[in-house]
Amino acid sequence: MRDVAIVAFAQTAHRRRTDELSEVDLLMPVLHEVLGATGLKANEIGFTCSGSADYLAGRAFSFTMALDGVGAHPPISESHVEMDGAWALYEAWVKIMTGEADTALVYSYGKSSPGEVRDVLTRQLDPYYLAPLWPDSVSLAALQAQALIDAGDTDEAALASIAARSRTDATANPYAQLTGDVPAGDHLVHPLRTGDCPPIGDGAAAVILAAGDTARALCARPAWIRGIDHRIEAHSLGVRDLTDSPSTRLAAQHAGAFERPVDTAELHAPFTSQEVVLRKALVLGDDTRINPSGGALAANPIMAAGLIRLGEAAARIHRGESDRALAHATSGPCLQQNLVAVLEGERAHV
Repeated sequence: MRDVAIVAFAQTAHRRRTDELSEVDLLMPVLHEVLGATGLKANEIGFTCSGSADYLAGRAFSFTMALDGVGAHPPISESHVEMDGAWALYEAWVKIMTGEADTALVYSYGKSSPGEVRDVLTRQLDPYYLAPLWPDSVSLAALQAQALIDAGDTDEAALASIAARSRTDATANPYAQLTGDVPAGDHLVHPLRTGDCPPIGDGAAAVILAAGDTARALCARPAWIRGIDHRIEAHSLGVRDLTDSPSTRLAAQHAGAFERPVDTAELHAPFTSQEVVLRKALVLGDDTRINPSGGALAANPIMAAGLIRLGEAAARIHRGESDRALAHATSGPCLQQNLVAVLEGERAHV
């Protein structure tokens, strides 16, 4: 087993529309920023892995064009996952753990503005029974929210307080898309109001991983990945209990999240109701700071928001604002797929 850490993190300022920018234009500044933070050059990166979705870009193999942001020379060891960048980070972590690389560059991006995201995400659904009905992502989240209300786990006022806290915390985040006093708004799909739902926007993020002494040389306080795991629920929503997330709980267990408390949790909860589910599954109490960045309710670039949760948790460790943090990423309807990582900073020697 090797010690692997996140040593640098960068993200874009997330915006509702970036019509004037291509995916490469979005990516290049964050790639330059993470490389600059470590002093590494492209030929010193052992492995590169990206996460994105062709459905968002509207063309096949769109990630190959995004490689222009990395550079055509020198030749690189590269891979891609058709998932949120958090899963690209997992692949890079495995690559380093096997000893095939000592450093890795992970990046992800998403431009949601050109299309109708609520319609595009129906392509994730079961193709035989559910997708032909075209239930959009907000309607499915509303079903989950109503199930939580019916079970007595939350109510509309509690959901509104989650949104208010998240947007207030986001005022300290210069990259957030929505901040401050965002009104709850009208019901978008009952019981979810506009304020319970994430903004649609464009953005990108990147991190650098490194092993052992290499990480210590690149970063004053590396965010060590003490555990990371991902699990998946059944594809059919009809056989799941939408008020619970067993896959999140199992991933957290295998990542070591329950061994001792965490002081910070960056949860990828695009809807307020999903934070209720995740807090229960992860057994997070009031002494844990939840989404100090504002979370996905403040900025939700699809295919990058999960990687950003890992990056935000790592950045707090880099700055000395956290000692043990949990990061969570999700993909699919109603928290179908979930990844959990536990990050720690080294304690000062006495």
